[in-house]
Amino acid sequence: MLFDMDGTLVDSEKVWEIALHELAARAGGSLSPAARHAMIGSSMGRSMQILRDDLGQPDRPEEPDVEWLTDRVFELFGEGLVWRPGAMELLQAVRIAGLPTALVTSTGRKLVEVALETLGRENFDVIVCGDEVSMPKPDPEPYRTAATLLGVAVEDCVAIEDSPTGVSSALASGATVLAVPAELELPATDGIHLRTSLVGVDPAYLAGLLVDRGLLQPDNS
Repeated sequence: MLFDMDGTLVDSEKVWEIALHELAARAGGSLSPAARHAMIGSSMGRSMQILRDDLGQPDRPEEPDVEWLTDRVFELFGEGLVWRPGAMELLQAVRIAGLPTALVTSTGRKLVEVALETLGRENFDVIVCGDEVSMPKPDPEPYRTAATLLGVAVEDCVAIEDSPTGVSSALASGATVLAVPAELELPATDGIHLRTSLVGVDPAYLAGLLVDRGLLQPDNS
């Protein structure tokens, strides 16, 4: 099992929303809805590029903004994160079933460590953070890396995502993709299993996705 974090397991995109608007105001501007939407699921570097373009400040230094934003989100994460509907129950069921499980996120390690206070470190065999890969989402590297670290073929994994960027990464990796939109609409797309929430999703449902893809034989016992 390969889980995205922001918007998939926890409702942390709203936290990012607060901090990014504050950062734009500190820079003397305001963040447009289009720019904010483009940032969802993106790496820190990509988000900062979008911010500079949106503010019309192409020469704005990136490092101070990254440092300020990370510290602000760290503070907000520390106040606690809200689970997405059905996410906690699914994660618990996956662990009880003994399925190898990875967290695959575009968020950096410093912030992930805080989020794990809510998510539970014991719920993941592997954690792949956005600042620990050379090519972040939408590149498939994060998901392929997670599968390799789990010791399983990525084609035998189900990846759960909420954003177009994350879905593109998971799909390109070869994983079976379950998409559950949060902040952005996700259109029906070939090869993507689309649900409105994770409520009612369990290991049997996930196994069924692999059966439908021809990767598992149905259990007729």
